[in-house]
Amino acid sequence: MTTTVTAAVVERRRAARRPAATVTRPGFVWAVPATLFFVLFAIVPLVLVAVLSFTRWDGLGAPEFAGFDNWVALFHDPVMLKSLWLSLLLTLLGVAVQTPISLLLGVWAAGPQRNRAVLSAIYFVPLLLSATAVSVLWRALLDPNFGVPSQATWLFGDGNLFGSQTGAIGVLVFVGAWQFTPFHTLIYQGAARAVPPVLYQAAAIDGAGTVRQFFHITLPQMRNAVITSTILMVVGGLTTFDTVLILTQGGPGTDTTISAYYMYQKAFKGFDFGAGSAIALLLVLVATVISLLVVRLSGYDRMRSTSEGL
Repeated sequence: MTTTVTAAVVERRRAARRPAATVTRPGFVWAVPATLFFVLFAIVPLVLVAVLSFTRWDGLGAPEFAGFDNWVALFHDPVMLKSLWLSLLLTLLGVAVQTPISLLLGVWAAGPQRNRAVLSAIYFVPLLLSATAVSVLWRALLDPNFGVPSQATWLFGDGNLFGSQTGAIGVLVFVGAWQFTPFHTLIYQGAARAVPPVLYQAAAIDGAGTVRQFFHITLPQMRNAVITSTILMVVGGLTTFDTVLILTQGGPGTDTTISAYYMYQKAFKGFDFGAGSAIALLLVLVATVISLLVVRLSGYDRMRSTSEGL
């Protein structure tokens, strides 16, 4: 018996003296396929768009160098300046509407409620549909002649939600929230499930109720998820196009002509691909700057995870 105990002690001492196993990170070769894909389908097209923004090209023949003419005309175009403001407005409204709804739904979906899994699956159905299908669906439902508004004039007035700027913007915000709130709900659901249960247990012992736990535990622990979701909303809001194309076509007049739709009008309707490329590049720059500001001002760039990964 004494010999067995002594051998075990010696083995533990040897194990303690052994150098700790080092965790090796995967080599660069593993990143080559993703890097090539990103370069071919993101970097190269972006460079080509940047080059085209300094040319005149109608889609036929060879592009002609135009210097900064497209950019000068861009900043003197009242429709372009208005479209940029409308893009920012729709993005801001989208964030303001989707964030609280998706946050509350995500926290609820992460809980132990009865039939939660079934209800969550039903709620995520809009996320499976394409933006085009969703836009066509709501265009038919909100049609001023045959849709729901025409049958509920007591609520919608004359029933033509697309006849005013306020109504058209309201429709765009609603349809965008209806489709993409489930995506952000999924982000918050995962973040809520990652909150250590011991924090809620300690708070319950101290007498904290559900509401207090939400504001003092859940929200602070989900800060990274909130910032990530906001950045995705900003980028998605600034680059949305098909919803406007199908629902309002930039109308009434130019009241919903956002920058992405104006780019389509310039390039594919007016055959001015130089000006369209300038608008596209400007959108990329604006989205990048706003995303960097969100990251910087929120302190997201200084946060560190407890699990760094391999």
